[in-house]
Amino acid sequence: MNEWNRSDLTAFLESEATGLVYFYTPLCGTCQLASKMLLVIEELVEIKSGKMNLNFYPDLALDFAVESVPCLLIVQNGVVRETLYAFHSVPYLLDKIKEYIS
Repeated sequence: MNEWNRSDLTAFLESEATGLVYFYTPLCGTCQLASKMLLVIEELVEIKSGKMNLNFYPDLALDFAVESVPCLLIVQNGVVRETLYAFHSVPYLLDKIKEYIS
């Protein structure tokens, strides 16, 4: 999953794409586990996705009402459709994501 900056995120949302935005912090142990799960997801489905270190974008935490990390935004046609904080398992994430992709 590629690291995005603010411009990447804006371009993704303005293009009305469907994909994933993953917010994390590097010292969060749960985030490290979630990152590994998302690497597996990337191999299983073709979906645009990017990750952002929330330490550098605290305003985005407010904009997207991020309550904690890890946080996964599922975006469909440029609109956030679901926000996940509990990743549970790879099959759980895969099922959630497949609800939004054609």
